[in-house]
Amino acid sequence: MSAFSRFTPLASALPSTVPFVGPEAIERQRGLAVSARIGANENGFGPAASVFAAMREEAGNIWKYNDPENFALREALAAHLGVSAANIAIGSGIDELLGQIVRLVIEPGAPVVTSLGAYPTFNFHVAGFGGRLVTVPYANDREDLDGLLDAVKRENAPLVYFANPDNPMGSWWDAKSIVAFARALPETTLMVLDEAYSETGPAGSLPSISSLIELPNVVRTRTFSKAYGLAGARIGYVISTPGTAQAFDKIRNHFGMNRLATAAALAALKDQAYLVEVVGKIHAARERIGAIARANGLEPLPSATNFVAIDAGRDGVYARAIVDGLMEHGVFIRMPGVAPLNRCIRISVGPEADMALLENALPQVLKKIGR
Repeated sequence: MSAFSRFTPLASALPSTVPFVGPEAIERQRGLAVSARIGANENGFGPAASVFAAMREEAGNIWKYNDPENFALREALAAHLGVSAANIAIGSGIDELLGQIVRLVIEPGAPVVTSLGAYPTFNFHVAGFGGRLVTVPYANDREDLDGLLDAVKRENAPLVYFANPDNPMGSWWDAKSIVAFARALPETTLMVLDEAYSETGPAGSLPSISSLIELPNVVRTRTFSKAYGLAGARIGYVISTPGTAQAFDKIRNHFGMNRLATAAALAALKDQAYLVEVVGKIHAARERIGAIARANGLEPLPSATNFVAIDAGRDGVYARAIVDGLMEHGVFIRMPGVAPLNRCIRISVGPEADMALLENALPQVLKKIGR
């Protein structure tokens, strides 16, 4: 008997893969130590001191399961956003929620529209549940709203994914355009509006809650991983109509949330003064990254996120050489995976010590690879 015959045909046909190569894997494979971890879109400034205090206080209760209804966090988010707790669903990061959304909507062979080169974990879940990806190229380094809408209508797609601000390019659309796109979708198409970087975007890029809250075919996903500095805690949430939000109860892992992570999220949400402070640091670090890029003859793209995409001016082979070369100096960064976006490198914000390492290493790498 084949070792894999016990799996479903779909699972048997899928590759065993991890969508991202993490810095830990690079350290293991290449025998190099990461000194500046500025490649995974984490917030190197970390969470507030009040968050650490809340986790320490809750640590003695770790023997208890987390509340399977996530009542306290849903109530806190509802109050913060000005909605009902019934409009909120909680998950262990947006990645888990994306998988649940695909599971709720997609049957094998169903078309799913997304941008070519956009967040690969969404694609991973679509493949895992047997969906058929329909991709639309970026236009001027932004997701193409008109192209996405045309693809949805052409394919009669039940699901479309759109991130604003965008990963991996850091670009964004204004709120008016996003609302118009959502309202132009067929009511049979569910829109995932991924707002992981909502707190770091410019004024006018984030649709108001009221502008979309009554649309049952719009699911807004947000996270504590980015601006709140809690990527390792894995806390994400959904904003939608009660009927859509409560559908997650049908398929979610009801004991999947970490008790300490929930305490951290509650404390982070309460400490909005720190959020304002850290968003300021993120904006300053973006400017710092841009200045380093320009000093080395590279062009930073405008960014609304906690990273900056930098046009290296050639192709993916050249961009990869920069990524690999920086790792030789202990500076971990990444790059988009799909042409023509892969002409860029992508650098996450971090404290000044990390920026100084980047500033020192980048000209050495460019000289070595023949800038």
